[in-house]
Amino acid sequence: MAFVYILRCGDGSLYTGITTNMSKRLKQHQAGQASKYTRAHLPVTLWWTRQVYSWSEALKEEHRIKRLTRTQKEAFVKTAQDLGPVTP
Repeated sequence: MAFVYILRCGDGSLYTGITTNMSKRLKQHQAGQASKYTRAHLPVTLWWTRQVYSWSEALKEEHRIKRLTRTQKEAFVKTAQDLGPVTP
C-alpha cells in the first residue's frame, strides 16, 4: 500500500507527493526534512490523502494530480472522497 497526498504550505501553495508511511512523512515535512520545497514554505498541513493499492498506482496518481492547475486541484479536493484503497 502507498499514499498520495497534497499538502497546503504556509504561503498557500500546494505540494503533491507519495509515501508508504503517511504519518512519518508528514512529520518529516513539518520538521523541514522531507523536501526542499516544503522546507522553504513552512508550515505545512495535510490537505488531502488517498491510500492506493501499489507504489505504481501512487506514481500514476501523483503524476495526474501534478498536471492539474491550482484551480483544478482545489476543485478535485472539494469533490474527492477517499473510498479506500484503489485496486488495479
